[in-house]
Amino acid sequence: MPRVVVTGLGAISPVGNDVPSLWESLLAGRHGIAPITRFEADDLKVSLAAEVKNFEPEKYLDKTEARRTDLFAQYGIAAAAQAMDDAGIAGAVDPYRFGVYIGSGVGGISTFIREANTLFTRGPSRISPFFIPMMIANMASALVAIRYQAKGPSLPVVSACSSGTNAIGEAFRAIKYGSADAILAGGAEACINPLAIGGFQNCKALSTRDDPDTASVPFDARRDGFVIGEGAGVIMLEELEHARARGAQIYCEVVGYGNTNDAHHITAPDPDAEGSAAMIRLAFAESGLTPDAKLYINAHGTSTPLNDKTETLAIKKALGEVAYDIHISSTKSMTGHMLGAAGGVEAIAAIKTLQTGMIAPTVGLTEPDPECDLDYTPLTAQAVDVDKALSTSLGFGGHNAGVLFAKM
Repeated sequence: MPRVVVTGLGAISPVGNDVPSLWESLLAGRHGIAPITRFEADDLKVSLAAEVKNFEPEKYLDKTEARRTDLFAQYGIAAAAQAMDDAGIAGAVDPYRFGVYIGSGVGGISTFIREANTLFTRGPSRISPFFIPMMIANMASALVAIRYQAKGPSLPVVSACSSGTNAIGEAFRAIKYGSADAILAGGAEACINPLAIGGFQNCKALSTRDDPDTASVPFDARRDGFVIGEGAGVIMLEELEHARARGAQIYCEVVGYGNTNDAHHITAPDPDAEGSAAMIRLAFAESGLTPDAKLYINAHGTSTPLNDKTETLAIKKALGEVAYDIHISSTKSMTGHMLGAAGGVEAIAAIKTLQTGMIAPTVGLTEPDPECDLDYTPLTAQAVDVDKALSTSLGFGGHNAGVLFAKM
């Protein structure tokens, strides 16, 4: 059966607009959380967000394209362009064997808000003819496919906060089972606006702290909700022999994927953690590998009261006593929760850990929760000997997804 490897990486994030700057920030423990600047937030209980800074769409799109493209898709195009360049695959793959799987939780919600306001204030005749193609959640995948003539499998996954991880996992399976030779996969999101933040705020999901240094503190006893983030993370997945034949760089191998649902509640995780534990077991079962002390987990780690203790329980149930020997961290402590884009950026963090032997820390973790009693790499990066890295995501609706990477 074909083996699948990673040959390119691309990212737009609150802590860096390419992979080198993202990784440098994560290892340095620099977070991207600050007071909201996109709009006046005085009417909200939430004052902080992890915004992308100094993004220049003109590096990736001309001015006309940019005006007709929602910000989430701009982020996705930018991250995909970086992954394409990093992989050096242009012209080296059959278009009908080349795919795009870029997920998003909510797609073009800012476009939706703008055009709804146009409807209410100016009438239906003034709605933009680009409203629908800018708003629909598949458009990051579609625009990337058009740009690179990727005429093979295309599947923009929508599974809330698991979208990016599910997209990578489904792309892995498509290559593994022979449907494609290469797929750009990951997630993109841009919903730092009053409607999205108001909705998350009113369902009690967001932190209401006003101190950027203590707002996103996964696994800490003080955690009170997540900090909303944005951006995109896209990786190039490629069939091993195809990559070798063109002399591609290879970061690591993708060896397992777990995809389950709690079937419990629309927003809350199952407190028994059976579904998320099953997801971890499935990823390892597919890989044929055994969890041991050389495993790193980039945890979902949202800094919400329910997620972090439930995820800790899932790891214990899936791995047993080995759970106390492995290395874990949550990079959401620095990027905030990038929603549908989280899985793409966090997969990159897992891959970079395998490549460099360094684990990015969980910053702000100074008051450990007794129910969260594993090694979460608090405060500072650590040099470690790991040969396996699991990136996990848990989404509203009970979606659990995990992708397992391994050194070659």
